Amino acid sequence: AGRDALRSGALIYTDSNMIKSGLSVTRLKRWNSSYTREGIVCEVASKEVAELAAEKGITRALAAVELHRKELNGALFLCGNAPLALAGLIRMILEDGIRPALIIGMPVGFVNVVESKELIMEAGVPFIVPKGRKGGSNIAATICNAMLYQL
Repeated sequence: AGRDALRSGALIYTDSNMIKSGLSVTRLKRWNSSYTREGIVCEVASKEVAELAAEKGITRALAAVELHRKELNGALFLCGNAPLALAGLIRMILEDGIRPALIIGMPVGFVNVVESKELIMEAGVPFIVPKGRKGGSNIAATICNAMLYQL
């Protein structure tokens, strides 16, 4: 599912600029010439996200996911930092029928990390998720890049 989405030029959504910076645009272009670094969505630091987070009293990571709700159908969703971003996507999958093409869920840490990974395994969408507390943005980017190198 992820490879087909890449071939069709699907939106790539990330929860961190580290993932965005780590993705190989050269390899993305081999799958679909329309890919550019600017086309990879990561808006955790945008003004709109900060305003929405403040207004709703939620994290920026969760606000960014909510801001891009309509664009996540068929997207590649790469999470390497914020378990609440992953949890927010899971809620959208279950409540709104959002269907990403692939979720690479690698949040790292202690709070809500294991729970968000376990939830994604039950959401009924394609996923790559490590069990436990391990992960990170570098691992999420590495996994996506590994897919890109399998042409």
